Amino acid sequence: MRVPPPIVRITNGTFFRHQLNAHGARPNPPLFPQLSFTLPATAAETWAVVGPSLSGKTTFLQVLRGLHLSDPPTSREFPYLSTDAVSDRLRSPIKAIQYVGFDADAHSISANVTTSAYLSARYESRREETDFSLRDYLLGNTELNPSQPLRADAAVPVDLFGRVVADLRLEPLLDLPVAFLSNGQGRRARIARAILERPEVLLLDEPFMGLDPPTTSSLSPLLHSLAARASPRLVISGRPQDPVPEWITHMVLLADDCRVEKIGARADVLGKQSMHKSARVPAPASPSTIAIPTSHKGTSVVEMRGCKVRYGSKIALGNWPAGLHWTVRQGERWAVFGPNGSGKTTVVALLCSDHPQTYALPIKLFGRTRLPQPGSSIPPLTFWDVQARIGHSSPEVHQHMPRRLSLRQVLASAWAPTFAAPPVLDAHAEQRIQQALQAFERELNSHGTPSTSTTAKSTDWADEYLFGQVSFSAQRVALLLRAVIKSPEIVVLDEAFSGMDAHVREKCMRLLRNQGEAEAGIGGLPGLSSQQALICISHIREEVPDSVGEWMCLPEANSGREARFGRLERPLGRGDGESEQQWREIWDM
Repeated sequence: MRVPPPIVRITNGTFFRHQLNAHGARPNPPLFPQLSFTLPATAAETWAVVGPSLSGKTTFLQVLRGLHLSDPPTSREFPYLSTDAVSDRLRSPIKAIQYVGFDADAHSISANVTTSAYLSARYESRREETDFSLRDYLLGNTELNPSQPLRADAAVPVDLFGRVVADLRLEPLLDLPVAFLSNGQGRRARIARAILERPEVLLLDEPFMGLDPPTTSSLSPLLHSLAARASPRLVISGRPQDPVPEWITHMVLLADDCRVEKIGARADVLGKQSMHKSARVPAPASPSTIAIPTSHKGTSVVEMRGCKVRYGSKIALGNWPAGLHWTVRQGERWAVFGPNGSGKTTVVALLCSDHPQTYALPIKLFGRTRLPQPGSSIPPLTFWDVQARIGHSSPEVHQHMPRRLSLRQVLASAWAPTFAAPPVLDAHAEQRIQQALQAFERELNSHGTPSTSTTAKSTDWADEYLFGQVSFSAQRVALLLRAVIKSPEIVVLDEAFSGMDAHVREKCMRLLRNQGEAEAGIGGLPGLSSQQALICISHIREEVPDSVGEWMCLPEANSGREARFGRLERPLGRGDGESEQQWREIWDM
């Protein structure tokens, strides 16, 4: 029997983002010089592309889909897609090779459905015609006037739909508008949509990012089963610090600047090359320099007294008899945990006044309510008061941050009422922005070589590069800096470290240490003061700042269980047995 040709075959190819032009002004460095790579159609090979930030993991996956220019043009082929074994609808690499990631460009699955136009839209009662349900999204019914009817061979088999929806825990969400989904739920929905497309190859860009531990535990076996059947064939990406699933058979190890350091069978790559060589992970801080602060009894900055967020008959947050009771005081460092869809982002929306029900619920921020109180001379807080006193980074802020803003403008927007409004900057604010750009030049300026001069560094590059042009990791760093740069009274970080390498994350963590501790702050930017409160949301214990001392874990939606509270005895990110035990107790595992 004749062996079919490979799905993807690259032979000594070099790739470029733009047309080769000797007089071009835009940077156009070569990508993966002299790359040779084969993805067979028959052998059960499952690949992982591993590398640090700026190594080109997403770019490598894009190359496999036929994006970017190949030199020579014949170095990249998709011979299997031209055979009779492939359905007509999958002849194009863009159709046959599906990608699921965080970028929102034209090739992203998330670009196929309209999402909310502003932060508060997902919580409002008004629904647009384009607010399709999750069921419609998964079945591909997301066009008001489709130009042509759905092909018969493109219809999703009923049994496949039921299995994928059950495996990814999406059944209770099928009738909800896509805009209602949390970040983690949306991630699962995009993975499900890609599987239901029945592609030949599925590219998953850091598939476990943003998922809670229970979902991660169920997703890995699902992907394993897909890999075992080669239906579809899988290629995933990951960071050096991420564990490589056991079912991965082959690996591509990337170095900085889109260079392939090692490629081949898993045993060969892991046996001959350290996964951390190109990550430049600094030595961990000495345990004696990190300590959980004692509980503070400062002024209350957040007070929730029996909050229940309702949508008609459904209770999305506080679905237990007493509702959510929670107090945050000055100087306290909180972590908020809970499964995807438990209401963590809703809590953040209430704090930041992005949720309309914040006006009606028993909530006080900075000792004041949102509406006038009878007989009280204390004026209510306005939306702009809240925005000015809270620093906020989250996937929702990331989604809505205008891509046209320069990196300097993103940081300066911390002093503006909205993302794109003109900021009000004084000399101190200008200095803070300059310090942040200088201290994090390596993480933000992906196209240049950081200066080693002892004199003041030029930060002109921050005016040239737009937010939408830099890497996902650089975008996350910029948003975290925006949240802390003004030293707001409350810092809210919702999955702010997702997508960062370990060494980048540890550098950013210095901004969240308590002032006066060793290695608190960096480059003139201070750590957190005793007058500031920190609220951090994460699904990964290494992404919980060492300064966090209090925690709240929200129950799974509609379980009837109450929120649980506790205090940490030691930092969660230590990686020892005691930290692991604390983590399991928090998640009730």
